[in-house]
Amino acid sequence: MPAPSVESPSAPRSSRAASKHAVTARTKARRRAIEILFEADQKGLLRPSREGDPSGAPERLRDLAVERAVHSANHTEAPAYTREILAGLADHLAEVDDAIEAYAQGWTLARMPAVDRAIARVAVWEIVHNDDVDAPVAVDEAMTLARILSTDDSPRYLGGLLGRVVDLADTLR
Repeated sequence: MPAPSVESPSAPRSSRAASKHAVTARTKARRRAIEILFEADQKGLLRPSREGDPSGAPERLRDLAVERAVHSANHTEAPAYTREILAGLADHLAEVDDAIEAYAQGWTLARMPAVDRAIARVAVWEIVHNDDVDAPVAVDEAMTLARILSTDDSPRYLGGLLGRVVDLADTLR
């Protein structure tokens, strides 16, 4: 007869469980921001207007963010950090997109998968424009969300892109 287990109920049962990424409130807020950015992207709200005026995209993002802060599929209000990310991106969308274009070797923003584009936008905004988040944390969160939401190649690709942005973040501010 096997000996009874003395493992506590809160101890991880395997090394894999121990290495799992902790889902924090900020991780959930980032994911919600990515979902809203993805929606905006799919609706064409982040493209320049027909007249070529890029200023319309930030306003359209602001409008969708305000709507989704209250009305969403899961009927919960968007976390404050989600709203902060989206407001920050609306303020700096052109700069963030320019940085992604500049450091996405071999890829244009339009060619990037929409989920990766949304993840990159959140991470680049956090690295360059949000002093409350350390750059390594933003990169790690982006790679974790890419593992969950995108392709097998996305974490590695985004890690390389964001690594270049981190190296040059001071010049992008």
